[in-house]
Amino acid sequence: MADRSIQGGDGIDTFPFPVELSVGGVGMQVGPMGTGRTWHVDAPLERVHRIDFHVVLLFGAGPVRHMVDFTEYEATAGDLLWIRPGQVHRFSRTSEYRGTVLIMQPGFLPRSTVEATGLYRYDLPPLLRPDPAQLDGLRAALAQLRREYEDTATLPLTLHTAVLRHSLTAFLLRLAHLAASSAQALRQRSDSTFTLFRDAVERDFATNHSVSAYADALGYSRRTLVRAVRAATGDTPKAFIDKRVVLEAKRLLAHTELPIGRVGVAVGFPDAANFSKFFHQHTEQTPAAFRAELR
Repeated sequence: MADRSIQGGDGIDTFPFPVELSVGGVGMQVGPMGTGRTWHVDAPLERVHRIDFHVVLLFGAGPVRHMVDFTEYEATAGDLLWIRPGQVHRFSRTSEYRGTVLIMQPGFLPRSTVEATGLYRYDLPPLLRPDPAQLDGLRAALAQLRREYEDTATLPLTLHTAVLRHSLTAFLLRLAHLAASSAQALRQRSDSTFTLFRDAVERDFATNHSVSAYADALGYSRRTLVRAVRAATGDTPKAFIDKRVVLEAKRLLAHTELPIGRVGVAVGFPDAANFSKFFHQHTEQTPAAFRAELR
């Protein structure tokens, strides 16, 4: 079996759907995870690569660490990971993958189903954590799909393929609902996290410029805080803090007669030289030049 990977302009290989590994040559596969699986010969899954098909991993054990679009996700038993065509990902060298894996070719389902199931909603999170009822429904739908996939004797190929499409659609509709509801819950949590961070910065920016210190005080991981602030503002937490410090410095320079050194102290810089360097870095002006421009 030849390796048909294509190398992109960024040097990352893209692997096509392995039709030759499908039962009956249909545009999907479903079966157990395990060692020794690969998309193609000489395609080590622990290297960063892309695929031009969908992969859904339903984990039966964990924890498993898996990188998708350069973000590390940690999944455990009952979690799902949905990797879409074109996303960069990498399997973990150290994690043991156990559970069920579903892969499907983009063209296997009709356009109406593709739209209804949100197959190309790249804004939705890859890692999904269903509640017990959702997990039961997903497991049952996936088990039925697997039975249909492996049963090639009951129906002729055309009917077998049609049944697979219907069974796959039933599973994907459940999965799409979970993905959409997870994204909504994530937005709500992010909104709450950002609000608490914003209020903390407003209260403490004159004495605290440390992202880690804010995260610790609020009880969040640094990564959670980064995601929440980026979702709300497009900035990193550090950039958000710095912008608030610069704004206050500008206000004091413009509307008070405080010496520049005292302005620096008021926004958390006891050393005047460090304050001037910080201010120039963010405004391309010295504090003195900024004040003079307004007078």
